[in-house]
Amino acid sequence: MQDSFVHKGKRKILVDYLRTKTGISDEKVLKAINEVPRHLFLESIFEDFAYEDRAFPIAANQTISHPSTVAEQTELLEVNEKEKILEIGTGSGYQAAVLVAMNAWVYTVERQKDLFDFSQKKLRELHLRPKFQSFGDGFAGLPTFAPFDKIIVTCGAESLPTELLKQLKIGGKMVIPMGKTDEQILYRFTKISETEFEKEEFGIYKFVPMLGRTNK
Repeated sequence: MQDSFVHKGKRKILVDYLRTKTGISDEKVLKAINEVPRHLFLESIFEDFAYEDRAFPIAANQTISHPSTVAEQTELLEVNEKEKILEIGTGSGYQAAVLVAMNAWVYTVERQKDLFDFSQKKLRELHLRPKFQSFGDGFAGLPTFAPFDKIIVTCGAESLPTELLKQLKIGGKMVIPMGKTDEQILYRFTKISETEFEKEEFGIYKFVPMLGRTNK
């Protein structure tokens, strides 16, 4: 698949939708979504629908999130250039690509080998390379590269992964969906001190569950 003028036109329509219908106001987020070819992160059978606000199945029984969900999670992170961002759950690589397009320094972890291989290849082809891409257990984070300015979790955790909070800078933010497997609440935690966190809620979502260890 190529990135044609038709695809670019559809992305512009998507960005207008995100701005006017879903309330996304961070122009840096909207610019990145306008630049990243989402259809290239999907199977070709979904190409015609790639710029609709829909989730789609990808390998390993996972999904690529709605563009509105990607936009909201990214906006909640309050991304600045050259911030170190840890992503838990690379998936097909789309969310990582959006963050890289925003000139963040992205460190991303994926536990499914098929998705790790696909996303690594796709991000390389598009010249949207994270600083570090790992096949590993998301619950463990990446302590070697900690602390991080921001952490984004793209799968639903039943409880708060405390190891990830340890890897967050003072003043840093973590955006994570938490709850049972049928639905989760999207939270943002801001680290006030080593033992204090501010917690904010941003509505109900449905993510695939956050699982430990790796799956080859």
